[in-house]
Amino acid sequence: MAPGLAGGAPDAVPELEKLAQNLYIAAPTMAQHAALACFEPATIELLEARRAEFARRRDFLLPALRELGFGIAVEPQGAFYLYADISAFGGDAYGFCQHMLETQFVAITPGLDFGRYQAGHHVRFAYTQDLARLELAVERIALGLQSWAG
Repeated sequence: MAPGLAGGAPDAVPELEKLAQNLYIAAPTMAQHAALACFEPATIELLEARRAEFARRRDFLLPALRELGFGIAVEPQGAFYLYADISAFGGDAYGFCQHMLETQFVAITPGLDFGRYQAGHHVRFAYTQDLARLELAVERIALGLQSWAG
């Protein structure tokens, strides 16, 4: 402990250092209790329900987008998004996303936000909305593809 950070007798400094180490190095008690709560049966049940819901959304969106012509090389196993190639439609990812937002009110993220490798030809679809909204989004994307000039 640096001089001047604690007041007291010089022989108390070693004990204050031990106290400070235990207070500042370890995770706060509240965070430790929260971590333990993650392993409670009720929490695991809730998390499994969420995992199943995201799998259901992925299982809808993945084939629906592939059917529209998006190239999706990898089926996510634990994510909440699909990374799709738009090369079949021409144009760039930024323009594509802007077109979908302005004409169909569907928000898609350009690949440029997630890396460099062929990012200009990729977009990211998040499946964080409920299934009914994803179904509507796919319908709107299909319409948007008809007017996309790429």
